[in-house]
Amino acid sequence: MAYILVVDDEEKMQHLLAIMLIRQGYSVDRAGDGRRALEMVKSHPYDMVISDIRMPHLDGTGLLCAIRDLNIPCPVVFITAHATVDSAVEAMRMGVVDYITKPFEEERILLTVERTLGISRIMAENIELKQELFQISGGGEIVCVSEKMKQVMENARRVAASDTAVLITGESGTGKEVVARFIHSSSPRCRARFVPVNCAAISPSLVESELFGHEKGAFTGADRRTKGKFEYADGGSLFLDEIGDLPLEAQAKLLRALQDKKIQRVGGNDEIPLDVRIICATNQDLRKLVETGRFRQDLYYRINVFPIETPPLRDRADDIMPLAMHFLTRLGAGQDAALTDGAVRSLHSYQWPGNVRELANAMERVMILNPGGGAVTADTLSFLRTAPASSCNTDGFRIPAEGISIEALEKDLVCQALEMTGNNQTAAARLLGLTRAKFRVLLRQVEDTPEGVKD
Repeated sequence: MAYILVVDDEEKMQHLLAIMLIRQGYSVDRAGDGRRALEMVKSHPYDMVISDIRMPHLDGTGLLCAIRDLNIPCPVVFITAHATVDSAVEAMRMGVVDYITKPFEEERILLTVERTLGISRIMAENIELKQELFQISGGGEIVCVSEKMKQVMENARRVAASDTAVLITGESGTGKEVVARFIHSSSPRCRARFVPVNCAAISPSLVESELFGHEKGAFTGADRRTKGKFEYADGGSLFLDEIGDLPLEAQAKLLRALQDKKIQRVGGNDEIPLDVRIICATNQDLRKLVETGRFRQDLYYRINVFPIETPPLRDRADDIMPLAMHFLTRLGAGQDAALTDGAVRSLHSYQWPGNVRELANAMERVMILNPGGGAVTADTLSFLRTAPASSCNTDGFRIPAEGISIEALEKDLVCQALEMTGNNQTAAARLLGLTRAKFRVLLRQVEDTPEGVKD
């Protein structure tokens, strides 16, 4: 189903165009001026825009320029009662797909829409191909010489040919999304969208709307129908990162969607058939979550058809130097990038609790500390010596006889981590051994906890 935005300051013209398009099975949103239309285009992926030229606040030409400047892949058709040859030529020069004059025939509108939607599909495919070329050319940081990582990529290549559900496990920062993108780019779905979703970063009350979309009026603030990630990924791949953080209620609906290959928008009754390949990832032990009742067993078996485990960087030491040189080159060090023997020893002796992501950040820090270029020494990497260890020893911790408050402890840990890092959430999350998304969820929870509350 194509999503079209109609923009016109005349209510009657909006209504007429909407009726024509809805009868043909299109989903239509409406806006009364270019300013409102631009807000809607920024927040929703439309397949095309049909816009009047003369409008208050922001006219059609301004709307077209704004869409073009923001690199939004949405073709625009102008429709106006004030047409001249010069204005039509100027509009085409600026990038408008077609130019229709009022009064118009319904057949003319529908033919233009059909042709423009074909252009919209080509634009989307072009963007996807550029993204895949970026990944394949090394932008995705698929750099590996170790046998463990070579086996991971070989397994990813083999499963890519099918539509089998994949569960990628591993510590934070080991490259789970990179592997997921590789599977997508190597699959028959490579020309369609790869849509990533961080389940830990979505508010529990909005998970269903985010995944399945919602109808207008489904809840307070739902002023229009909105596609969810499933619909947006139709024909392509949906990557559900941090799947272990998905609420139980949403897990049940996800399972139904995977079984039936259909979804229902929040507040809707229609079942929408979809063709989506599911790739999931987590840094948690889903088996333990199943045992404790925090993850559905039937969903676990549904997504764990082909498991892939990404090894931590400390277990693939052969990849440390190639990755370090790759990041230095990507950051602009060029052919002059070099590391002394001492620097190499420092990189290999460090445990890398943040894995590949931490190594990339370390190389960026090296570039800042070594602005003049030249060889990177052990002194340049001295900040690694005081970095947190890969695991925290809690053997000495004992619960006091009077008990503890988990909520108060979490709040205290969050406050300490933020204070130690100067309110840097990424660094604070690293201190607590969490991803930034999980840290933000924890931060919201402790901010909502009233002071002094006891059970």
